[in-house]
Amino acid sequence: MALTYEKIQTTTLSSAQASVTFSSIPATYTDLVLITNGKMVSSENALGVRLNGDTGSNYSSVAFYGTGASPGSSLRFNNGVEMYVARMGASTNCTSIIHLLDYSNTTTYKTALSRGSSSSIIMTTANTWRSTAAVNSVLVRGFSLFSDFASGCTFTLYGIKAA
Repeated sequence: MALTYEKIQTTTLSSAQASVTFSSIPATYTDLVLITNGKMVSSENALGVRLNGDTGSNYSSVAFYGTGASPGSSLRFNNGVEMYVARMGASTNCTSIIHLLDYSNTTTYKTALSRGSSSSIIMTTANTWRSTAAVNSVLVRGFSLFSDFASGCTFTLYGIKAA
């Protein structure tokens, strides 16, 4: 990573797990970047990200994807529970990158951009969390809990230092 990236925490799963949470995130960076690598236990799934434990209908997402045969898109307004980000397969390890912009600003809604792929789809998303609260915790799980993360998955949260 560039010198402006500072590792906050890495979690590597020793067994299958439904979710991973990063908490007590310091407000000392400009942005956060979450990099995931691994696969789901039983079925391919999008990743869901919940901020500060908010399970209200305060998330909206737009996704663009391609399967090799055809492109597509989806819109999700007033999502309950979480943001809809990236993709993780069940047969091969996949990497996704989720960039949470201006996460500690208390005057604007939060934006997250993500990209990732599995063996069958490549996807990029733009998300909004309609809250002005500074982000201090991030929970990652299979979107709508379709499948657990497999043993060996890694999740690394980075802070981007101001220039």
